[in-house]
Amino acid sequence: MVFALDSRLRQDSHLIGRNQHALLLMMNDCRYPWFIVVPQRANVSEWFDLSQEEQVSLHLDCVRLGQCVQNAFACEKINIAALGNIVRQMHVHVVGRNTGDVAWPGPVWGHSPAIGYNDSQRDARRVALFEQPELPFTPI
Repeated sequence: MVFALDSRLRQDSHLIGRNQHALLLMMNDCRYPWFIVVPQRANVSEWFDLSQEEQVSLHLDCVRLGQCVQNAFACEKINIAALGNIVRQMHVHVVGRNTGDVAWPGPVWGHSPAIGYNDSQRDARRVALFEQPELPFTPI
C-alpha cells in the first residue's frame, strides 16, 4: 500500500520538512511551537508496527526535534507524545511549552480552538526552526 498523509493532519497543519523516513508538520496553532513527525509508512498506527530500526529513527528524530524546538523558541518544557485516539495514522507531537501559555499546565490537545498562523508568523516560526543545525529534517 502507498503512504498517504491522513486528511486531518493535512487539514490541521503545514507540511514544512522531511527526511528519509518521516514528514515534519507544523500544527496550525500560533500559540505554541507545535510540530508533528509522521513516519512515511502506510498502515502504521502503533510504535510496534514499525521495525526496530524505524522505531529508533523516529525516537531520535523526535528527541532532536525537541532539542531544536527548545533552543529556537526558549521553551521551558518539551512535550513529546504519540496519542492517536482520533487520528490513527502513526504520528508524534513535539510541543514547546512555557509557564503561562494559554493551556498551561494542562495539555494543549482539546484545550481550545486553534488560532491559525498568518503568513508572516508561519514563515518566522519555520525559519527559526530550520536555523537549528541539529534539526534532522530538510525544508520543503
